Amino acid sequence: MEKGTENIFRSKIMLAPMAGVGDYAFRMICKKHGADYMTSEMISAKAICYGDKKTPLLAKMTRDELPMALQLFGSEPYYIAKAAYILLEKTAAEGIMPAAIDINMGCPVNKIVSNGEGSALMKTPERIGEIVRETVKSSCVPVTVKIRLGWDKSSINAPEVAKIAEQNGAAAICVHARTRSMMYTPGTMPEYIAEVKRAVSVPVIGNGDIFCFEDARRMMRKTGCDSIAVARGALGNPFIFEEIKAGMAGTPYTLPTPREKIAAALEQLECACADKGERVGVAESRKHISYYTKGMRGSSEIRGRLNGIESLSELRETLLSLAESCEKFENS
Repeated sequence: MEKGTENIFRSKIMLAPMAGVGDYAFRMICKKHGADYMTSEMISAKAICYGDKKTPLLAKMTRDELPMALQLFGSEPYYIAKAAYILLEKTAAEGIMPAAIDINMGCPVNKIVSNGEGSALMKTPERIGEIVRETVKSSCVPVTVKIRLGWDKSSINAPEVAKIAEQNGAAAICVHARTRSMMYTPGTMPEYIAEVKRAVSVPVIGNGDIFCFEDARRMMRKTGCDSIAVARGALGNPFIFEEIKAGMAGTPYTLPTPREKIAAALEQLECACADKGERVGVAESRKHISYYTKGMRGSSEIRGRLNGIESLSELRETLLSLAESCEKFENS
């Protein structure tokens, strides 16, 4: 790792990778509200190597998003290393380079795990070493990994895995504070991230159940991690990055009003439509709008109508109507 490169991964409030939701529009609204570093949705290494036409779209970046990592998933060192090389050649030709290649070793969903990918790799630390080593050889940017604590509570091995990854060239380790078997059930075990921090010298990024400044502060205090990565806590709340930064700086912070939340939802919606076209942009924004409007007066009725709304203009009108309704209630 080049001198100074590791500073990219220290003292940052990051947006963690999230499959199916972490697209360009979502990343941009998070960047606007203070995300320091972002990662793409996970990209299939084999799909890149086999020349799938749709998969490279997940790797699309803009200069406005930097610093940003591209995340690959797979189980075979050859394909992950080759995919990293292909993506870096492509981005270099476009005059833009990711800050890092990140390797997904933490996704818990059955579809991924059943192929020996994602958090299934936690069962084979030696394979993780091979993957990192080969990817580092083929990459001109730092290689990072995102892991879980282990497969289950009886086989927690994150400190061992992190050490192996570091020994094979990983520039930073992001750790989700759950095992694979825990999926996303309530409760995390940040004490094991602290063990990872003691086991390696490269930056360690803490992840898992960060929904507000207090969660972020707790993660930092309990683990000593160098940075934190926010995932689900940013859904419908890109303001969380501003909240965390204000809390860390000791400056006042006011939670966003319904009007401000809806303004952010509209901005993200319009960005998605500009990026993917109106039909796809509207369809893919529905889940985000459900997060933005959760808890607002009258929002349950609107969420029930979302699937029937197919045009940007109708969705915009619906959201503005909700904002007006919330304001009237607050001022009554």
